[in-house]
Amino acid sequence: MKFRGLAVFLLLAGSALAQLDAGSVIHRMQVHVSFTNGVCDRSAQVTLMGRSGPVAEAVPNDRCEVEFSNVPIGTYHLNVSGQNFTTTDDVIMASSASSEFDVRVKRSTDVTPLAGAPASVSVAELGIPTGAQKEFDKANQLIARQDFTKAIQTLDHAIALYPAYAGAYNNLAVIYARTGDREKEVEALQKAISINVHFAPAYVNLARVDLGNHDFAGAEAALSKATSYDPNDAMTLVLLTYSQFMDHHYDLAIATSHRAHALDGNHAFAHQVAAHAYEQKRDGVNAIAELETFLKEEPTGQRAENARKELAQLQEIVRRPAQAQ
Repeated sequence: MKFRGLAVFLLLAGSALAQLDAGSVIHRMQVHVSFTNGVCDRSAQVTLMGRSGPVAEAVPNDRCEVEFSNVPIGTYHLNVSGQNFTTTDDVIMASSASSEFDVRVKRSTDVTPLAGAPASVSVAELGIPTGAQKEFDKANQLIARQDFTKAIQTLDHAIALYPAYAGAYNNLAVIYARTGDREKEVEALQKAISINVHFAPAYVNLARVDLGNHDFAGAEAALSKATSYDPNDAMTLVLLTYSQFMDHHYDLAIATSHRAHALDGNHAFAHQVAAHAYEQKRDGVNAIAELETFLKEEPTGQRAENARKELAQLQEIVRRPAQAQ
């Protein structure tokens, strides 16, 4: 299931095109690059991608950190690439309240446990011929080098050898997302789903498109399908929690956040969303509990600082009626 390495998953999703606020900038943005084997590769290239291409590029320092200066507020692709590891592509929302980010990078030699693979694999995926698989793997290497033109050609060759290659269509969509071709991106994702209706990564990527268009109902529908086919992916549940909240389905958002909490993986943000859902329901006690859980799972960073301020405000509001008695 190597195609999963290039599926684009969003945390607090937005458009792949940077939505820039004129005149609003972050004077110092910090990105910490964390490798799964604990060893920092200082040859890694960290690129902040905006509407018309790279906004800033840098390599990590001796603390495996990258700093960007005077970055316009907006939503960006954060791309980490290099020779010896799988290219990472996260989407971040840079704002005055959120200017510190962590990105995890998996080396190509690291072993991925099979437990996280989708439960449903189509017969078409099981029958991928060796030639098509080699072209697919070659395309991944080209994507890691950001040679998107050759990567598209190589994936097209893989599809010519095996027209039912859903993973190849998904990775084509990832490339089109990076190059800003929305029409071809959606077309490739829909083709992947037409080949394998249980193909969870394509639904997640379609949801990313919907979130970028502020179509929260569409994103909720796509993510609901994705998690039904791959129920053990915590990030999909986090995205679903956010989509449900933005679609004003507060009870569903709370329930989904609890599902995410039961899984391994990075799901702290779901508790922050659940806290906001409880606030909308005027339930300060449970909102406090969700923020406290968030802080246990993510005790440091800018989001943690914001959560502590919000927690203090909620605790003060809840105390007031008791003090009045």
